[in-house]
Amino acid sequence: MEQIDLARAAFLFPPLFLLGLLVLPGRAWLRAALALALAAGAAWALPQALDRGALTYLVSFSTMAGIYAILSLGLNSQWGLAGHVNFGVAGFFAVGAFTSALFTTSTPVGALAAYSQQAFGLQWPFLAGVVMAGLIAAIVGFLISIPVLRLRTDFLAIATLGIAEVIRFIFQNERWLANGPQPMRGIPRPLDCLFKDPACSWLPSGAARFLEPLSPRDYVFFYLIVVSLMLALTFIALERISRSPWGRMLRAVRDEENSAAMNGKNVFWRRIESFVIGSFIMGVAGAVYAHYVVSIDYSHFNPLFATFIVWVMLMLGGSGNNKGAILGAFAVWGVWSGAAFMIDAVSPALRLISSDLPSRGAYLRWMLVALLLGVIVLYRPQGILRERKKVSDFMPRDDAAQAGGAAAETRP
Repeated sequence: MEQIDLARAAFLFPPLFLLGLLVLPGRAWLRAALALALAAGAAWALPQALDRGALTYLVSFSTMAGIYAILSLGLNSQWGLAGHVNFGVAGFFAVGAFTSALFTTSTPVGALAAYSQQAFGLQWPFLAGVVMAGLIAAIVGFLISIPVLRLRTDFLAIATLGIAEVIRFIFQNERWLANGPQPMRGIPRPLDCLFKDPACSWLPSGAARFLEPLSPRDYVFFYLIVVSLMLALTFIALERISRSPWGRMLRAVRDEENSAAMNGKNVFWRRIESFVIGSFIMGVAGAVYAHYVVSIDYSHFNPLFATFIVWVMLMLGGSGNNKGAILGAFAVWGVWSGAAFMIDAVSPALRLISSDLPSRGAYLRWMLVALLLGVIVLYRPQGILRERKKVSDFMPRDDAAQAGGAAAETRP
């Protein structure tokens, strides 16, 4: 194995290890041991099995799918736990992205100030920008939720969709805030000096020699680790929330709001709390996205790309199930990405039908997503992974309870 492949394998190991912890069954120690062994084997094999271009594409695909998985988890904390029909995902996604960009970039000076404007630039570290993105998105979500969550079903969906469009048009038209219709560029990437020549000054000489064959375009291997860690932390937090008494209370509010109110629960404030948590997660996803693409503008937060496709991801994976939210994100992003290759392959045939048809590939991709949504609604409305009804750690799971019941029936 060449040194560049070995360095890439080292960056592939942490995401593969986290993936193994997520999908493998068994006790914690056994799952960790299996995940460690399988991740090491896969990280060693992938750079040799795939050419470098294909491997880079696979990592880029996983990075974007991971960002969408964080968005899907944020929506699951609202719709899956509390039943909020939030069609304003794009708004909180945009707030998080622009907030982190403003906190981590520097204010343009000199001649550049005439072409690029922004309200402020504090040059804070990456993690500080991510935290501030989540907090500002949560504050916006709190202010919005007070009037909006008095609505229900279709009216709530329309209101949140309108608010997301208002947020997007604010970033589009108010140039003093984040450069308006022009892209906001120069968003820093965390630890990108690892892939520069010379490398980070604080990096030990041995590590610098190990990473020396890598080029700046290999940065996506490191950023996959960042996205994987953010996704893992979000998943663990939501799992603990959903299994806690507060999470079970949210499910009660979702399923039987009147009964929950009769039992003394403040339904309105519980709904606000769940909406704020989801907004925070969506803001974090926006920050992670902004530092990945480096340049953002209002067009990145179109409702089609930042709201409705997230809903399809959650519905396919299984609303109310955090693992399902992640699975649905990767599956739908695979359909969306694979459709581009399929359309390129059939372009000659499409050109025979109409010369304009190949240029409308984006519409054909959306048609495939729409067909997928129809199939989900008709044949699998609960998603691939259905919601677990018993989530308390102090109660047996459904499968264990059924096994126990079956054993009791066979006793003489």
